[in-house]
Amino acid sequence: MDAQLKRGVLDVCVLAAIRKEDSYGYKIIKDVSPVLKLSESTLYTILKRLEEGKMLEVRTTMHEGRVRKYYHITVKGIQRIDEFKNEWKEIMMIYSFIERE
Repeated sequence: MDAQLKRGVLDVCVLAAIRKEDSYGYKIIKDVSPVLKLSESTLYTILKRLEEGKMLEVRTTMHEGRVRKYYHITVKGIQRIDEFKNEWKEIMMIYSFIERE
């Protein structure tokens, strides 16, 4: 798969994992595991990129004596999911064209 396309898919999967409720790294990995394998290092790179893009907000709390970062999706993050859905429809039209040949 093209690296740029894969990057976009991963970003949207992470956003979708936290769309309904704020979440933290380990839980995000666990939640997306049925559809894709995601390492911690890859996840934290994605989370940083999404935060810098204003698609996520981060807050820290203490949990069992350790600092835990919770991620919250922003309006911009929700818009990115919606954009992706529209882009995917276009990709599927192209795929259908290729398949019929």
